Amino acid sequence: MTIADVKKSAEQKMQKSLEALKVDLSKIRSGRAHTGLLDHVTVDYYGTQTPINQVANVTLVDARTIGVVPWEKKMANAIEKAIRESDLGLNPMSVGESIRVPMPALTEERRRDLLKVVKHEAETVRVAMRNVRRDANAHLKELLKSKEVSEDDERRGQDDIQKLTDRYIAEIDKVLQVKEAELMAV
Repeated sequence: MTIADVKKSAEQKMQKSLEALKVDLSKIRSGRAHTGLLDHVTVDYYGTQTPINQVANVTLVDARTIGVVPWEKKMANAIEKAIRESDLGLNPMSVGESIRVPMPALTEERRRDLLKVVKHEAETVRVAMRNVRRDANAHLKELLKSKEVSEDDERRGQDDIQKLTDRYIAEIDKVLQVKEAELMAV
């Protein structure tokens, strides 16, 4: 293993953590509708729990309403029930063959609660980044101990890992700021 391998591995892990944060934050709902909100809701489809987006078209009707059009008419009631019973606090309504899911307005208190959740998620990912840095630095020390690299190379490698960590933590902060602004927008 070389210093370049250690850096590459660390960067890949940090990138995965950042992507996971973005996915997690997209599930936290602001007052606006987005189709990804229903991704983890499953419906009983002939005895199998199936994601809604695999049994219906999920679209945006407008900024505050999601439209769900089942591929099979008889699935409408099951889909409506699955959305209502999910932990999202949504109240779907059947309109002919389609289902409309209006987004309720967020109260100030609920916004603050969601902000705490968002900040906690971001902090968890920051800790993960620091753990990746720690592991990478440990690998560099092992390379130094086994005399595969010089002390100068090891120190430069640690500096590069630190710069990488700083860059990704700044990226986390940017993602966090965007989500906070989205949550607090009325």
